[in-house]
Amino acid sequence: MDLNSLLHEASIDSGTTLVLRHRPKEPDLRRVLPWLAAEQPDVFNAYQQIQTPRVEKQMMKSSHVVSLIGDKAGRGVFTGLYENRGHRMTRPADRNKIRGQCEISRYGHFDHGKKCLWFDLSLTEHFQDWAGKLIVRWPPPEISWSRWAAKNRFDVIAIREEALLNQHMPDWRDMRFTWHDLQAIPQKWRAALSEWRGVYFILDVSDGMGYVGSASGSDNICGRWADYAKTGHGGNKRLRTRKSENLRFSILERVSPDTPSDDVVRLEATWKNRLHTREYGLNEN
Repeated sequence: MDLNSLLHEASIDSGTTLVLRHRPKEPDLRRVLPWLAAEQPDVFNAYQQIQTPRVEKQMMKSSHVVSLIGDKAGRGVFTGLYENRGHRMTRPADRNKIRGQCEISRYGHFDHGKKCLWFDLSLTEHFQDWAGKLIVRWPPPEISWSRWAAKNRFDVIAIREEALLNQHMPDWRDMRFTWHDLQAIPQKWRAALSEWRGVYFILDVSDGMGYVGSASGSDNICGRWADYAKTGHGGNKRLRTRKSENLRFSILERVSPDTPSDDVVRLEATWKNRLHTREYGLNEN
């Protein structure tokens, strides 16, 4: 079984179907792109609605777009089949008003800063049950990430039971998020973070200064980080003077969900002492 046979069964013309394999150069965007595809499809679509001049020429001739995410060399994870409903020339000011464009720019995605085409891509219902589950082989050369379906063969490697877009949640000790990441954390991860109480650390990568905080209130760590995602500073005076884009979030210590708040605050104080964030960091007390 290959991709073209699936398109044929769905009565989609493979001759006018362009296959895109997304693997952003921007590290932050590459990390969150599967999350966006799974839970913020408008933002994910915004990523592919503006293309380089070379791909623009192909897109103008296409009726449909098969969207893949390149998670590993030589393969792509299916995210959706889109109908190309046309295009229009846009200026930067125009694009800022289009749903998803402002959000995708936060992850460092390029914007030409000039006039460019914007493509009206509409997600179809074809194969949506396989989104994140259908894995296809990407023919060489690896670097050529836009191909006409009819001129290539995309063998189906697997159809998984669990979607790869909803990635397995890492151990809490390995969690590291940028400020932008906080706005795209998968819902399953948010559910777990809402059950966790503990002590977290915020690092400003611009100068290495850090802030220690604790979470034991409504929605625990998830609730506290959601506040940072919304405001950038969470109400902390010294963080107000910092650029949100420079902040990195991690968990120093996780405790039982029924740990009393006073005990969590006392634990927070020990971390402030050990990391000297009052004297040389961003904690005021």
